[in-house]
Parts: sequence; structure tokens; C-alpha cells
Amino acid sequence: RPTQAVCIPGTHLHMTAATMQVSQKDFEKAQEQLKLLKKDPGNETKLKLYALFKQATEGPCNAPKPGMLDFVKKAKWDAWNSLGNLSQDNARQKYAELVSSLISAESASQKKDAASEEGRHDGYETLIVTTKNNITKIMFNRPDRKNAINHQMYREIMKALEEAGKNDSTIAVITGNGDYYSSGNDLNNFTNVQPGEMEKMAKDGAVLLKDFVGHFIDFPKPLIAVVNGPAIGICVTVLGLCDLVYASDRATFHSPFSQLGQSPEGCSSYLFPKIMGVAKASEMLLFNKKLTAAEACAQGLVTEVFPDSSFQKEVWARLEAYASLPKNSLAVSKQLLRSVEKEKLHAVNSKECEVLTERWLSDEFVNAIVSFFQKKSKL
Repeated sequence: RPTQAVCIPGTHLHMTAATMQVSQKDFEKAQEQLKLLKKDPGNETKLKLYALFKQATEGPCNAPKPGMLDFVKKAKWDAWNSLGNLSQDNARQKYAELVSSLISAESASQKKDAASEEGRHDGYETLIVTTKNNITKIMFNRPDRKNAINHQMYREIMKALEEAGKNDSTIAVITGNGDYYSSGNDLNNFTNVQPGEMEKMAKDGAVLLKDFVGHFIDFPKPLIAVVNGPAIGICVTVLGLCDLVYASDRATFHSPFSQLGQSPEGCSSYLFPKIMGVAKASEMLLFNKKLTAAEACAQGLVTEVFPDSSFQKEVWARLEAYASLPKNSLAVSKQLLRSVEKEKLHAVNSKECEVLTERWLSDEFVNAIVSFFQKKSKL
């Protein structure tokens, strides 16, 4: 919000110009810092900030009192009016101090969280990767984007799988931070592409996707998906390459390929009919049917569904038990289960990416993406 000209009450004429300037500068800096807060400070604190801002920029409350039934405006008016004749200088100072305390508290909390995240791997911006108690946990960490997977995140997931495959962990777990497991491919990956660059974008995208899915096909240890919320697109299709899939009862599974002018990936064109039968796989992959967790479990895509209220506790108790099993025995047994299909899966992956390259260059796909962003802009 733009700051207004500073009004100097007569009682504060003893303040020096330098002090005034610092006070105004701190006030403006505090407004910028407030935008960086990641956690909601709560209604009471927000009302204090509102009142101090109004007092600092306009002086004592001069607005008419709202009606009793206009709860929001009345709460704001009461907060501002409660400051009485507090000077604008003092209001600026108090505003800056309050913001500073909020920033400090959040910073301390983040440091505490980071310190408590034992075994955290360095070098990740879109993921939180930890190895603890023989479990490498790969957590999608773009909750503000519903954990949509951008190019950087694709590469970081591959890096995390490589590390997990080589380290001393017994199992690897993939999950999401926040309400979503993942909303799939970030469609912003396809924006800002110039007409002459479309072919290169499609080819580069196919190479990245083929490599990404290949990391799941070749992963040497038990790989377990812990689906904490809605799952869409690529993060659904690669579930067929995981060894176990545990889901919260609030999770859903959606692969809207034809809706977006695309085609299946993640080896789903081969694995989904094997897992759930051709008829059910067609509902998902051709006709965009969204499955509930219970439906996905009944069709064999999900191993087990848990109540959301006890999901984390129950699932992690099991995972810790699995992680105590003999590591080499698990790895060898997985290879026996998966090695017969590995060559076939790589061939399927190559074909799917080849078809997707064509789809990404089609008018259907371009029109679907344009339509998607037009609808999004109207929300």
C-alpha cells in the first residue's frame, strides 16, 4: 500500500529530521517484510497491523462507526479507534516493531524445524529430502502450487532417487507437503514458448520425461508412495511403478490426458490395464475418470486406504517396521519381481514419450492449454 505524507503533530516538533526519516524508512521496510511472512499471523494480529497502519498513515480514527451487523468493518473500526490519539510517529514505530517480532518468530520457527529435520539432504529447492531410520523420504515441497512439477522439480526428483538408490537407506518414500500429493505437470512449463521454439520444447520435454520415468523403472529399492491428498497426471501414472501405494481417504486419482489434448505417460498405457483391467484403465486414461481412494484401492492401484485423521501415524509406523527388514533381501526380491518387465517398461516409456512429442505439437494440445489458462484467469 502506498504510504501517505508524514504529518508531524506539534507535540513532536522536538524530534529531529533524521529521526523522522529513519522512522518512515523503517515503516516502509516493515510493509515490504510483511509480504514475506509465510504463515498467517492470525486475525487478532492482523487487526493490530491494520489499526497501526491506518493510524500511521491517516492519524486518529476519523471514519464513521459501522453498523453492529457489519462485523468485519466494525472489528477494523474498533481496532483503529482503540489507538486514540497515538501519534503517527509512534504508530509507525509500533507497526515496525510488531512486524519485526513476527519475522523473528517465524525465522526462529523455521530454524527449529530445519534443525529437527534430522538427516536432511542439501541442494533441493522444490523438495524436502531426508534420510532417517533407514528411510529416505522425498517430499514434494511446492504447496503454494499444489506441488505441481516444474522442470526444476523433475530434475530434483531424479537426483533424489539417485541418492536414495545409492545410500544406506532400506526403502524410499515419496509424499507431498500440504493438502495435495501433487497436481501433476506444471502447465506453466508450456507457457512463454515462442512459435518457432515449439518443436524444441516438445523434444526437450520428451527427453526429460523419458529420463524421469526411467528413474522410477530402474529404482533398485522398495519405493513406496504415501498419497496424502489429491493426485493428478504424471504423479498418478508413475504409481504403477511404485511397490506400495498408501492413500489417505481424502486422496483422489485423476489423469485428464484427453481433456488436455495429451496421451498417457509413466508406463500407464501398459501397467494400468494390467493392474485394473482394460475397461477400468480406459475410464481413467481415455475418459478422464477421477477415482476416489476407495475406488483406486478396489481397482488395485492403491495398496490400502487409511482415515485421514490417523493416516500419517498408521502409515509411518508400518514404514518404520519395513525399514528394519534386511536391506539386501528386499532389494534382491524387488529385482526378481520387476526385472522380467524392465526391458518392456523402458520400451513402453520410449513409445509414450514419442507419442507425447507429437501431441505437444498438435493444435488440440495448444487449444486445450489456452483454454485452461483462460478458465484459470476467470477464477
